[in-house]
This record gives sequence, structure tokens and C-alpha cells, in this order.
Amino acid sequence: MNKPISHINLSKLSFAGLVITLGIIYGDLGTSPLYVMRAIISGNKAIDPDFIFGAISCIIWTLTLQTTVKYVFLTLKADNKGEGGIFSLYALIRRRAKGVFIFAIIGGSALLADGIITPSITVVSAIEGLGTINANIPIIPIVLVIITALFIVQQYGTVTLGKSFGPIMFIWFLMLGTLGTTQILTYPAVFKAFNPIYGYRLLAEYPQGFLLLGAVFLCTTGAEALYSDLGHCGIKNIRATWFYVKIALILNYLGQGAWIINHTAIINAGTNPFYAIMPEWFLFTGIIISTMAAIIASQALITGAYTIISEAIQLNFWPKVKINYPTNIKGQMYIPSINWLLFGGCIFVILYFQKSSNMEAAYGLSITLAMLMTTILLAFYFRIKRKPMILLVCFLAVYMTIEVSFLIANLNKFSHGGWVTILIAGILVSIMYIWYRGYNIKKSFIEFDKINEFKQILKDLNQDNSVTKYATNLIYLTRASIPNEVESKIIYSIINKQPKRADVYWFIHLNVMDEPYRSDYKVQNLIPNILYRIDFNLGFRVQPRINLFFKRVVSEMEKNNEIDITSRYTSLRQHNIVSDFRFVVIDRIQNYDFDFSPFNQLIMDLYAFIKHFSISDVKAFGLDTSSVVVENVPFKSPRESDVHLTRIDCK
Repeated sequence: MNKPISHINLSKLSFAGLVITLGIIYGDLGTSPLYVMRAIISGNKAIDPDFIFGAISCIIWTLTLQTTVKYVFLTLKADNKGEGGIFSLYALIRRRAKGVFIFAIIGGSALLADGIITPSITVVSAIEGLGTINANIPIIPIVLVIITALFIVQQYGTVTLGKSFGPIMFIWFLMLGTLGTTQILTYPAVFKAFNPIYGYRLLAEYPQGFLLLGAVFLCTTGAEALYSDLGHCGIKNIRATWFYVKIALILNYLGQGAWIINHTAIINAGTNPFYAIMPEWFLFTGIIISTMAAIIASQALITGAYTIISEAIQLNFWPKVKINYPTNIKGQMYIPSINWLLFGGCIFVILYFQKSSNMEAAYGLSITLAMLMTTILLAFYFRIKRKPMILLVCFLAVYMTIEVSFLIANLNKFSHGGWVTILIAGILVSIMYIWYRGYNIKKSFIEFDKINEFKQILKDLNQDNSVTKYATNLIYLTRASIPNEVESKIIYSIINKQPKRADVYWFIHLNVMDEPYRSDYKVQNLIPNILYRIDFNLGFRVQPRINLFFKRVVSEMEKNNEIDITSRYTSLRQHNIVSDFRFVVIDRIQNYDFDFSPFNQLIMDLYAFIKHFSISDVKAFGLDTSSVVVENVPFKSPRESDVHLTRIDCK
């Protein structure tokens, strides 16, 4: 494994790819044995073999139907140029399925909420194992130290640390399978749990059996990561490693079940079968390995949250925020505002709930919502791909039934902690919805002019020495997708607001493409040697560093003898000084005599409030602040044409 992760072809099946996949994909899903069986037996007095067989049967078939069939075999096929995740899926269908943005927003918000709850519950569950050694060990302070260190280290990048994730998770799953097998040998009858009839009896015959689905569902939390990290690991590596992971998980659940049946008399509210099946001599080592696995699970959710936000920004779901790149590895980023938002959320969850058992309701609810939204978006995707209607109906019937059942069971614990998920996800949904609607309201007021109508004016202005030269190269960012059009406000800025004479005008347009990592451009010379237009086609996972991209384009054009970037000023030209460049960014604002409908006005007021916490377009597009001018222009009011005044002549 001396080859850097960034240089390994993860689209192909390889030993290195398998190990890396274990470290990236399965942290959340793989740590579920820490708390699932404890959640199932907690508060249940009628624990007998059939009860345990039923519970484990539900776990086995949930992992089979939900994780294996839905995600590993079906959802992974819905890739966007090799990339996965709910926003990648949305990007595939957004142009042909109007209104689906709301499902993407809810799902993305639920995943972000999961990024707060996962580090909390996994790390607390792991450290709680110390309580089995010494009940006086302070659990919460240790957890807070680990969580704080985890979020602090994000800003420095996690490449070196990440190289160990794969081997650690391999050891983790090997430990799960081994511990489970040792207990199964003491009660082989536990294999009856593979019979789904036991699961049916648990749900139908036991008091409040259906509500146990809320606890059972915790076994498949993290399945969404299989899809979200598709681009990092490749479908072949994910499918191959899943069978090893699934076997290890089921063996551990069976082992915990065997132990519970053998020790029913000593089980109490604080019993965690996961640690109970460990030999006493191995307990401390097991806790260390569990803590390392919990940290890996937390890391996966944190970096996943960065990816979600970066995609949301490009899809206009989230305000522009500062993004750092601590390493040169593709896709690795650090978003300070999100990092500390997650950190604050984790600290609140840990201090509020204190115990991992108290976090289970909130945890399951967030992932249920995310999976339900993915199912809905997948249905649109299959419909667009013209899959047979009978298969689409069966898919919806099966998975809507399963996930709605899980949702109802989790909602039953709303007052016991589920409200935290709803609160966090609700806030995030509100921000995304307001930003998306506000952006589109502003966009609806953009007016365009035909460039052909102003070509002669621009030529004359270019030659008019009576107008002081504003810049040698004057660059505007335009939203016009048609090459022969430009916003009316840009023409107004050049000609009317302050005549801006330049030797060369540039219009730059950014196309956010549905492909995740596309990055190409084209150049059009609209007025020979006077007006150029550059169209950048960037995937929704590519950061729009326009200043850097523009320099690269200009440099290539100079090498091809398409332009001359030497200064046009005689005194500077003789020394081969590079000419000056100035960007103009136009920000549209609402003026006082403009009226929206009450609802749209509320959206725009909230949009303006949220914008105070975002970075400017200048920083978001990576422009050189020393050469940028920002002009504020008002929306054109529809009432302007309704103004009627009558002149009264003076006598």
C-alpha cells in the first residue's frame, strides 16, 4: 500500500481498492453492533429465544432487503459519471422531473443531521465500554476530548491518518466475526433467526413488536454511505467488500443473540451485549479497537458533510461559504463553517443525551428520512430510464412499505429524542429551501439583450479616446446561457452607468453541469479582437475558481497567438509588461419601490438575512479582490410601466 490513494484506480477491483473501501465506506454501518441489540432488549421484559430469533431475523432481512438489494444492487447502478449520493441522483433527473428538488433538500438535510448524531452515538457507545471495566470512569469528558480533537484535526487534512482506516476496519470486522462465532458455538440454535417467520411473529404477536423496528433499523444506518461514496471507491470494490462486511455483522448479531439467550437472568437496563460477549482478557483491547472504528465512522460522516455542502452550493441549495483544500487529493476539502457547525451540534447532542441509548431515536429518524427521499428520487430515475412499469411499482411498493414502517416506528420515539433530528433537519431544510427559492426569484428578474444590437456601440466606445480608459481587459460574469445574449444590466454598466472603455471586453459564463467532475471550456470571438466570450462547463463537484481558470485560458490563447496580453500602454509595452485586467461583478438587489407577493417577500427577506453569513461572489468565484469592482443594481420593477403622471403647464 505504498501507492498514494489518489493514484489508485478504484474503478477496478484490486486488493488496495478493497482495503481502502473498508476504511471509507463502512464506518457508520460497521459500528452498528455497538448499540443495535442493546436498543432491542432495552425495556423489554419478555426476552425469550423466540423474541431474540425474531429480532435478529428482522436485522438479517433488513440488511438483505435494505442494504444488499436496494443499495448494493439497485441504487449503485444510478451513478452520475461514476459518482453517487442524493445530490448526484438529483442532478441526473432535475431537468426532466420538475419539483423533485424538495426531496433532494430533505434527504440532504437529513444526512447532514446524521453527520451530527453519528459521531456522538458511535464515540459515546465505544467509550461506554470502559464502564464495564470500572463504573467510575468519566465517560463524557473522554468523549468530549476525542470529538474536539477529531474536529480540530480536519483543517490539516486527514490523508496520513486515512491510510490506516482500511486496515483498522479490516481488523474491526474480523473481531466482530470472531467474537460472534465464539458465542454461536455455545448456542447453535440461534441460526433459526435466518427464518423470516420469526421476524414476522415478533412484529405481529409481541406487545409493541412493531415499534421495535425503530431499534432494528439502526442496523442499516450508514447504507446511504455506500451510495454517497460510490465515486471514491467504485461499484466493484463496494460490492466485493460488502459480502465480507455483511458476514461479519450477521455473525456478531447472532453471537450477541446467543449470549442474551444464555444469560437472560442477568440482563438489566445497562447491559450491552456487544461488550458482554468479549472475554475479560480482551475487553480493554476490544474497547480500543471499537473507539478507533467509531472515530473512522465519525470521520466518514464529517467528510461526507463537506461533500454534501459543496454540491449544495453548486446546485444553489446552500449559500456560498469558504472552502479550503488542505491536500492535493481529489475531492478532499475542509469547510470551516460546516466543521464548527457539526462540532457544536455534536457537543450539544452529547451533553443533552449523556448516554448513547438516549440518542438512538434521533439517530434512526434522520437516516430513515434520507433513505425515504432516495427511494422517491430513484423512482423518478427509473421512470426516466424507461424501466418496466411493473418493476417500478414493485420497487415502490416494497421500499415505501419498509421505510414508511421504519419511519412510523421511529416517530414513536419523537418525544424521547427524535425531535432533535426533526429540529436539526428542519432548520437545514429551511435554509436550503429559502436559498433555492430566493436564487430562482432573483433569476426570474434577469433580462437579456442581443449582443448584435450593441456591437457597433462597443466598437465605437473601444475607439473613443474622449472616454477615459477604464481597463485594458474588462471582464464580466454573465448568466446568459445563449452566446449571443448578455444581461441588460451588463450593457447598462458598460454604456450608461459609467461609460467603460476597454481594449478588450470579456464575458464569462459558468455552466454547472450534471456530470460531477466535468471541466472544459470554449471561447468565442464575438467582435474580432474586441469582445470574447468564455463558457466554462464545470461539474457540480468542481469548485468554480474563475480567476485561476481565466488565467489558464488567457495563457493558452496567447500561446496559440489568438490574443496579445502585453500592455497596450506604450511605456509599459516596451518592457513587455502584462496588461491589466479588471473584473466587474453585478449584484442585484431589491429597491424600495419594488413589491413582491407576501410569501415571496418573506423568502427574499430571509434570503437577504442568510446572505449575511455567506461569502461574496468575489470570494466564491476565487477572484482577485484587488482587481474587482462590485456594482449593485436594482431589480426592474414591474410598476415602472404603470406610472402615469399628468403635466400641468405653468401660467
